[in-house]
Amino acid sequence: MNKSYGLDSDNKVLPVICVITFIVVIWYGFSILLNAPWEFDKAKRNSITLSTTELVSNTWSQKRPKLPTPDQVLGEIWDTTVNKKVTSRRSLIYHVLITFYETIYGFAFGTGLGILLAIGIVYNRATAMSVMPWIVTSQTIPILALAPMIVVALGSVGFGGLVPIVVIAMYLSFFPVVVGMVKGLKSPEQLEIDQMKTWSASKVQILFKLRAPRSTPYLFTSLKLGIAASVVGAIVGELPSGNGGGLGFRMLTGSSFGNTLHIWSGLFAAALLAGSLIAIISIVQRLVLKRMALES
Repeated sequence: MNKSYGLDSDNKVLPVICVITFIVVIWYGFSILLNAPWEFDKAKRNSITLSTTELVSNTWSQKRPKLPTPDQVLGEIWDTTVNKKVTSRRSLIYHVLITFYETIYGFAFGTGLGILLAIGIVYNRATAMSVMPWIVTSQTIPILALAPMIVVALGSVGFGGLVPIVVIAMYLSFFPVVVGMVKGLKSPEQLEIDQMKTWSASKVQILFKLRAPRSTPYLFTSLKLGIAASVVGAIVGELPSGNGGGLGFRMLTGSSFGNTLHIWSGLFAAALLAGSLIAIISIVQRLVLKRMALES
């Protein structure tokens, strides 16, 4: 048993290591390709000839490269997390915390809105016929086009700062919750609903005693999608808001000043933030479903 378990673990780990190694090798190769023109131009202006070793070394150590190497990105993350105070605007943690709070607020409001809409759609046919098409249509609008409109509209009525960003995060996160909860609330068989009715159960009792428990696995799946969408919404909302903080703001300033290290470190931090939040939801899901005897 132990030997087979070890083989299964190796079978899962080895492909991951191979894919990561392949990505890193390709990344270093493209770093040479994209950063080489600057080195050739500098060598031409100084009338020198670069050897292959010098070219590779120089392209991997530029201060403002077009494509930084993985070790440069990791070095930037280390420098801006360990060597900078958390309260400093140069700290990556400072910007991560701002995006984190925006994400959580947007996710909380989006989840609440999604659950309420799902209940309305399941229990009211008129709501399902009138609201659901608009919900689906709303997601076809590019968020990059919609975000500045939300920021300007809310700013014109006195809601600036955090509010527009939270609204954008909520806008992206509520949709997967609506879709997942509608499917989950409709998952009980009609025979089970009819049996509840023979026991004189009200619609509220059917909701909380039958539909809600059955929809729990669907809810957690939707929450994972919703939290990831909320992170994206918070970052996109920071771009036009000029809030002065957050990963989106950091990446925007990096783009404006040609500092690709800021952009890439921000991207890595955003991915880590989203992954961590999804992992937390997965842990909660496992505990809740196990307690409800819906998962072994």
